[in-house]
Amino acid sequence: MKKILTIAASDSSGGAGIQADIKAITVLGGYALSAITALTAQDSITIEDIHPVPCDFLSKQLDAVLKDIGADAVKTGMLLEKTSVRTIVDKIKEYNIPIIVIDPVISSTTGQTLLKDDALKALKKELLPLATMITPNLDEAFALTGIKADSINKMKDAAEKLFKLGAKNVLIKGGHLKGDPTDILYDGKSFFEFPGIRINTKNTHGTGCTLSAAIATELAKGSTPFNAIKNSKEFITTAIKYSLPFGSGHGPTNPFAAILQNAEIYQCIKELTRNIEVLKNKKIGRLIPEIQSNFGYITPAGTGPEDVIAFPGRIIRFRDSITTVSPPEPGASRHIAKVILTAFKHNRLIRSTMNIAYSKEIINACRELGLTIGEFSRSKEPPKVKELEGSTMEWGTKKAINDNGFVPDIIFDQGGIGKEPITRVLGTDPADVAGKIIKIAEII
Repeated sequence: MKKILTIAASDSSGGAGIQADIKAITVLGGYALSAITALTAQDSITIEDIHPVPCDFLSKQLDAVLKDIGADAVKTGMLLEKTSVRTIVDKIKEYNIPIIVIDPVISSTTGQTLLKDDALKALKKELLPLATMITPNLDEAFALTGIKADSINKMKDAAEKLFKLGAKNVLIKGGHLKGDPTDILYDGKSFFEFPGIRINTKNTHGTGCTLSAAIATELAKGSTPFNAIKNSKEFITTAIKYSLPFGSGHGPTNPFAAILQNAEIYQCIKELTRNIEVLKNKKIGRLIPEIQSNFGYITPAGTGPEDVIAFPGRIIRFRDSITTVSPPEPGASRHIAKVILTAFKHNRLIRSTMNIAYSKEIINACRELGLTIGEFSRSKEPPKVKELEGSTMEWGTKKAINDNGFVPDIIFDQGGIGKEPITRVLGTDPADVAGKIIKIAEII
């Protein structure tokens, strides 16, 4: 297990600083060590007060950790004082720490100074030349370089300047750009762009701390700078996507979300696997349409197709039964995902769907079973929906739900030109859906 030392301030709200770093390092499989530069009294709205840790005590913290345990990587955050910067520089050199990630925390979101002017100068002159990677946002890049990095080209200019100041790798974070954010990595030879999608949430407290701690951990584990950033951006994106609405201001990101998401995906895969085996042992081959079937299950907090687990290669009729070509995995069917996501938005209990063939006998069997039924007609599909590839399922599912006033057990359409009629069976989980399909098969 790699040992990552975070040197930063304590955040009493738990969303940023040392607390965020320890969470990220631990979740990513590292062993977190810490040295505190300052104590803060802060909440989700503001920093009420800052108490700097005396320089000699910071030095004792670093000696205690590095003499006994050592560190494979160091990540720095809020440093505040020039003396703290110089102490850290001395200890990095003394203990010959191989990987240094600098998150140049200069000010808070609400404007409080977190790095004094003389400390900023010391960071540029003394600490930055030791950096394996520096990770400024646009405001921090401006403070360090004087370049207002409000475009991709200006971000590249700032990255080149920081490289010339001594950092081996420079990551300029584009979170403050208009539109979707793009980060820029410069390694002295090439630029690499990391485009992202802006997540609509105010709960982003600790984003920079978590990202830089993740990068330090990934580098310590042996990743290249490019892969360390790629993996860490996936990690922080998940943490933001499942951020926590704590407090009345900016809530924290959720580093544990990555583990929770993996656990939820595992459970979904297990449930789908169990119930497809149940269906394989039943003679339901006649229910499989010409276009074949799929069976999906969305994670409890899913928001997109990547959160819907389904079967790659679909479910195939085999004689009078069914078979699959591959185990279930996330994002395997955008078609079935559209149906599930639309239903899930209307009723958070409806998380699973399987499509089967359409016939009057099947619909009559559904009615005999007392299942609720919804329908949509492709002939009434608006032209704009027809023009947008893959939007029919979302439109049709939504229409059937709106017409019923609730999410029905069954949604069918009778097809159209070049489109096979299909029945969709919806339920709370794969067992619910499989149970309905078995009952339908027993009647027809």
